[in-house]
Amino acid sequence: MYKLESKNANVFYGASQALTDINLAIHSHTVTALIGPSGCGKSTYLRLFNRMNDLIDGIKITGQVLIDGQDIYAKGVNVDALRKKTGMVFQKPNPFPKTIFENVAYGLRVNGITDAKFIEERVETSIKQVVLWDEVKDKLKKSAFELSGGQQQRLCIARALAIQPSIILMDEPTSALDPISTAKVEELIHELKAKYTIVVVTHNMQQAGRISDSTAFFYLGELVEYNTTKEIFTNPKNQRTQNYITGRFG
Repeated sequence: MYKLESKNANVFYGASQALTDINLAIHSHTVTALIGPSGCGKSTYLRLFNRMNDLIDGIKITGQVLIDGQDIYAKGVNVDALRKKTGMVFQKPNPFPKTIFENVAYGLRVNGITDAKFIEERVETSIKQVVLWDEVKDKLKKSAFELSGGQQQRLCIARALAIQPSIILMDEPTSALDPISTAKVEELIHELKAKYTIVVVTHNMQQAGRISDSTAFFYLGELVEYNTTKEIFTNPKNQRTQNYITGRFG
């Protein structure tokens, strides 16, 4: 069974169609990169898996979107429980105006956890997972805004990990970062796939080549090609993929 899957998934924003018949299946403990030009549907597709598109007025979604074989758009699905399974990391670091500690504890508290010792352990574990502990352990009570951009993004990843999801969705997680911070986040993605299934939207093809096991190329709301990253970059089957990767368009 696949960890994530879409079957004939279509997304409409009012009268315009953003995604057309997307069939894609993702194994557990892999990193999948979604590439393609701006406005091709990558982020819309990513947000199908935590139902964040539901928040947009006039949206219509058809087809099936499955996590662990369960259709997450079926009647009676608990969306809050679903979102606990799927951690989300955004393009720009978006720490809350709280302390470093409270940023990571936030999801636990929202989910009704009050055990102080448990929260403390989860916060420490999550910050260690993103290799930030040595940098912040003495300033957990300070504002998250005092951290650098790269540190803030790793803190936001720690916040996503604290609620113990099985899936991490990342929407261009390094596009606002400098090269050193980008390298740290990429290294982190590589380490995290041992425990999580990760889907990353990226406009940086070198990054897709470095971090992902599989790559999906989207163009004008269609999934043009999906294969191992090695195949996509060295032996694409579709001319449009070839053109995009070699920089002839997009």
